Amino acid sequence: MEEEFDNIIVLNDEDGNEVQFEFLDLVELDNEEYVVLLPIAEENTEEDGEVVILKVEDIDEESDEESYVGVDDEEILNKVFEIFKEKFKDEFDFIDEN
Repeated sequence: MEEEFDNIIVLNDEDGNEVQFEFLDLVELDNEEYVVLLPIAEENTEEDGEVVILKVEDIDEESDEESYVGVDDEEILNKVFEIFKEKFKDEFDFIDEN
């Protein structure tokens, strides 16, 4: 049985391996855009869903190609995640690890 996943993004990790993510949201903060992604775990692993937040950068404005880059600024990550949590508070059960 084949299913179509419109919200699945495949990215390459630092070792060149393909990793699948579920696209959850696009968040705008200070005129920048950030994607919130959920890694798709292997069927045999039981992992809590930790999201990945990446900054969207335009590579080529003519072709609308985008690139995603890691965010090192903990303050920006927290702000983006708070916006995401507020938007989806009724759809996800968020666990605070503080």
